[in-house]
Amino acid sequence: MGTDDLFKKRREDRKQRQHETKTPKANSYLIVTEGERTEPYYFSGLKNLIVEKIGGTVNVVELPSIDIQGKGSSTGKLIEITEQLIKEAKVMYQNVWIVFDKDDFEDFDQAIQKGVEKGYRVAWSNQSFEYWLYLHFYYSDSALHRDEWNEKLDAIFKEYGIGNCVYQKNYKDIYHMVNQNDGVNTAIKHAKRRMADFDGSKDKPSEYDPGTMVYKLVEELKNYLDE
Repeated sequence: MGTDDLFKKRREDRKQRQHETKTPKANSYLIVTEGERTEPYYFSGLKNLIVEKIGGTVNVVELPSIDIQGKGSSTGKLIEITEQLIKEAKVMYQNVWIVFDKDDFEDFDQAIQKGVEKGYRVAWSNQSFEYWLYLHFYYSDSALHRDEWNEKLDAIFKEYGIGNCVYQKNYKDIYHMVNQNDGVNTAIKHAKRRMADFDGSKDKPSEYDPGTMVYKLVEELKNYLDE
């Protein structure tokens, strides 16, 4: 065996040992988002509340391990990035979620299917995450372009005096901003109403406009707060 082959074998053996030493961590989450600001900020706000409530106390529920990665990427590429993050992680995540929007991506349905086939759970939105944010305040089943959802959020932020009275993607406290008057639970209720007739076995997410599955991830994480 040549020197190069020997080094290659040792490297592969080392990677295999590292994989074997990983143990599943209960209540652990890896959340990978397409967006680099709004989505990571939103879920970080929720994560911080969980840590504040459960950390440093005697708990029946183990403190969840929630890692959030904001990656600016196409939907299909996001699946590949998630695979790499899992391989490099020091823990074996119990729950892997991918959060992305339809926007103008043509591989939206294919990316969702590919993620599901790999055992990931997909919190998709059609057209954009801003539709999910809008549901914190009002219900709507109108098919609008993502720019129009942004405009509607602008009006809401002005109406309620939120932030700078205009919607921006760089609000690090976005979770708390939209959670005014129990906004998160309102959004979950509105999303369930909208998605009640969605059948994943026959309906294409790309054609279900507007639509969002973000509520499933948020509801799951909120269970830690409602214990």
